[in-house]
Amino acid sequence: MMDLAHLLNLHGRARVRKTVLILERIEHESTESIHAFPLLYLRELAVMLKESPESPDSLVQAAGSFLQAIDREQLSSEGRDNSDTRSMLRALNQFRHALMRISGQTPADWDFVNAPRSSSGFAQRKAGMRVYLEDVRSPFNIGSIFRTAEALGFEEIILSPECADPMHPRARRSAMGTIERMAWRRAPVSSLAEMEGVFALEVGGSALGEYTFPLPGVMVLGSEELGISSDALQYCTAGRVEIPLVGAKASLNVATAFGIAAFAWFS
Repeated sequence: MMDLAHLLNLHGRARVRKTVLILERIEHESTESIHAFPLLYLRELAVMLKESPESPDSLVQAAGSFLQAIDREQLSSEGRDNSDTRSMLRALNQFRHALMRISGQTPADWDFVNAPRSSSGFAQRKAGMRVYLEDVRSPFNIGSIFRTAEALGFEEIILSPECADPMHPRARRSAMGTIERMAWRRAPVSSLAEMEGVFALEVGGSALGEYTFPLPGVMVLGSEELGISSDALQYCTAGRVEIPLVGAKASLNVATAFGIAAFAWFS
């Protein structure tokens, strides 16, 4: 962590933005136990911001609220177990986002800290769920699909040669650490001929609630602009499924559509 004397040498937005980065790192690392939080450091940091003549009223107020949260934790942290970190994490998270607003930063998807969570225990993993992405160009969509597929227990993600790179920074940010946890590879559309239970998520198919999903199977997703190609559709021998929509636009982002259909398949 940055020495507070060095932080004090920064001025204006530079100081606030550097503080945001410090808090983000602490939030990433302090999720296992209330005793893992550097409460003394955080308190000194908040006091510095609150008492600095440079701090606008909004910053003084945010730092004061955070100080109150720290003091409450210091008074009641004895005997805490790992389940008692939430209140401190929430206070830290609220302070960080308050500083982002004060410094003029608009949060992006990769500004959110993904705290580890245990499985709900309401469902069991199903074998044989895979997805083939044909020419999905957006790294953000690639990362979002990885995150959903990992959450629902997919065995593998297969990308066509023209898909965006999962290692692209935007893909890695939206994937929230799941690219390293998912099996994935690149393969041409023709490789679908060798796979079992291939079906398309595409308009003109059976309604989502009426389709019988194959297991094992491969869900095929098309590009954001053109959908699934005729070449890929010829391999979808298990048919096609669509999500019934009622809005005037009647259109969904490909990653959103995958999430809806993937959960229906999982269920």
